[in-house]
Amino acid sequence: MRVLVTGATGFLGGHLVRRLHADGHSVLALGRDPERLAALRPHADQIIRHDLTGPDTVRDMEADAVVHAAALSSPWGRWTDFERANVHGTRRIIELARTSGARRLVLVSSPSVYFRFADQENLREDSPLPKPVNAYAATKRQAERLVEEATDLDPIILRPRGLYGRGDTALLPRLLQAAAKGPLPLMRDGAAATDLTHVDDVASAILAALQAPADLPQRIFNISGGVALPVRDVAEAAASRCGITPRWRRLPVGPVLAAARLAETACSLLPGRPEPRVTAYGVGLFAYRQTLDLSAARQWLDWAPQIDFQTGLDLTFTAGTA
Repeated sequence: MRVLVTGATGFLGGHLVRRLHADGHSVLALGRDPERLAALRPHADQIIRHDLTGPDTVRDMEADAVVHAAALSSPWGRWTDFERANVHGTRRIIELARTSGARRLVLVSSPSVYFRFADQENLREDSPLPKPVNAYAATKRQAERLVEEATDLDPIILRPRGLYGRGDTALLPRLLQAAAKGPLPLMRDGAAATDLTHVDDVASAILAALQAPADLPQRIFNISGGVALPVRDVAEAAASRCGITPRWRRLPVGPVLAAARLAETACSLLPGRPEPRVTAYGVGLFAYRQTLDLSAARQWLDWAPQIDFQTGLDLTFTAGTA
């Protein structure tokens, strides 16, 4: 299969390029970072330096399938930046997939579209979606709609939860930085839990989506490690690999959430809109249980997670820090 991967210079994209190449596929790696693209040359048949949010278009390209992993992913930022990257960028990729002759488009979306300030266990793909918690969730939902409507591309949408692994620059590094700076919030007696996913499992899920039959009865699939992990256990297990002993401070959810929202309002009015130290979304992750149901992926993609959290930490830290 000849596969175009967008966001190839990102955490997931880079892993996916290497995995596709190792499995014998022909890979076209599209990204913006020239140094990271150069590092992918041994694993890609074609390197394409391109900004999907820019005015230029990519032409004269042939691909059997497209994996759209490029996105602006952050709990904070300007709406226009998220819209340009996640909505306009997805429109551009749909056009590119059509002109390249692709027979399948796989979108890497996000379970943040489910998020609400409440416990949510075993969420299914058909669960009613709440009002988006932030611009990232809102624009990823818009991107999903665009891809769902592109029925001629036989689309599949994946919602992987909490990616981590060697090369991660977001989830575990942010958590470790917070643990090193001061006490972490312990709310609702540590009830918060989530299901994380090792990047290799996400790459396997994408491969399963690329190879899935055309007559699937649904198009959106949850992807995760399949185990509800207490957030406190995640922080302590990851921190122990770096010689950090997290400290915890018991706090009530209501006042902390109100303070985070006040900080967001204040930062939105400041020049440059600096990211607040704590966002409302971040408070929610430390306060509530949020887990996914994987039944559909098991049944229709024949996919299941293979890497448990402790094994994933071994893979993450054996060659250095996260």
